[in-house]
Amino acid sequence: MLERKIYKDLLEWKNKKDKKVLIVKGAHQVGKTYIIDKFARENYDFYIYINFIQNDDYKTIFDGSFDVDTIIKQVSLLIPNAQFIPRKTLIFLDEIQVCPKVIAALKFLSIDNRFDVIASGINYKEVSTYPNGYVEHLEMHSMDFEEFCWANGISKQFILDIKEYFISKREVPIDMHDKMMSLFKEYIVVGGMPRVVNDFVNNHNFLNVLNLQKGIIDDYANEIMKYVFNSEKTKAKACFLSISKHLAQDYKKFRYGLVEKGAPSGKYSGSLMWLYDAGIINFCYNLSKPELPFEGNSRSDVFKVYMRDTGLLMAMLEDGAQKEIIDGNLGIYKGAIYENIIADIFTKLGKKLYYFEHNSTLEIDFFIKYENVVTAVEVKSADNIKAKSLNSVINNWGVNKGIKLSSKNIGVSDKIINYPLYMAMFL
Repeated sequence: MLERKIYKDLLEWKNKKDKKVLIVKGAHQVGKTYIIDKFARENYDFYIYINFIQNDDYKTIFDGSFDVDTIIKQVSLLIPNAQFIPRKTLIFLDEIQVCPKVIAALKFLSIDNRFDVIASGINYKEVSTYPNGYVEHLEMHSMDFEEFCWANGISKQFILDIKEYFISKREVPIDMHDKMMSLFKEYIVVGGMPRVVNDFVNNHNFLNVLNLQKGIIDDYANEIMKYVFNSEKTKAKACFLSISKHLAQDYKKFRYGLVEKGAPSGKYSGSLMWLYDAGIINFCYNLSKPELPFEGNSRSDVFKVYMRDTGLLMAMLEDGAQKEIIDGNLGIYKGAIYENIIADIFTKLGKKLYYFEHNSTLEIDFFIKYENVVTAVEVKSADNIKAKSLNSVINNWGVNKGIKLSSKNIGVSDKIINYPLYMAMFL
């Protein structure tokens, strides 16, 4: 059984006195249905599960009035054993993207407040009314590195011991360091999709992993063709399939010309945003200057695109890429895979992604606010961890802190700290 951190968030929501309807967002197959179902069965006396894909008739529940008593009657007709006991019943509305009328009904369920309600899915279609102020959101990602470690038998105490070295900036004992680096490389290849992780921890078969990942990629491509508006279908799919091509370039900024030669930016911007809203990609925006506030200094028209799950990115590469990562060989992708995994880790920590580039001679992979100061982060995939760009941005741009993430152990040098890649989860 895979332990997920979001379970604790669900418990905190349940125990709120003034809770609203909860919408759990996230890409398909990150484990939303499983964890919400588990939470419901373990914490409520009565539980009503409504899946709009599983049973098309459920859509009729919301065809008429949004009055909650009317909704209850409609549910009772379709689910005769459903029990609506105030304060003791959870209603789970799953796959709401295929029934947009549910979104409008959430306002009235929230106002009524007799029953706890969780809705899940991605709203791919426009709705006439969105219940702003009547819902709260929780985003679910694929498994993070710490959850991956738990799944592979690493104890929480072991992770806390590793964190103590991070805090004290002391070198990690070599056996512990090697163990964590080995797990980190496996995490890059396997990623965090629960079904893939579960198969890996039971079988340790990378071919199985690859086949499962390719199946998920095919599912995503099918979702694009199913849910994206007609005019955007082929464009969204082309953007999705171009991600690995962009990361193979030395200059990784997203260029519409790699999707279609000579294509203007406006042609594909909507398709990219759909992929972002669907939880498939991350944007990393260019900073005009490396200063706070990052949002105010970011350029919305210049950005990189990363996959939200690096394991899925690996499955989009050519055959043999998995072995190359495990063996430490990167081929044409150089540091892109490692940048992608750090982007994914930062996103799962709730950070927005920013990078900085100056005159094509200076590029810093990420900028984060860490310990309340602007911090430049460089990701190093090779053993050579010289920090020319970090030194330059510190000496010439007023940045006071730099972090290198590499395969090397902890090391401190003036304003720059080297942390092992796996310690990104502590930033």
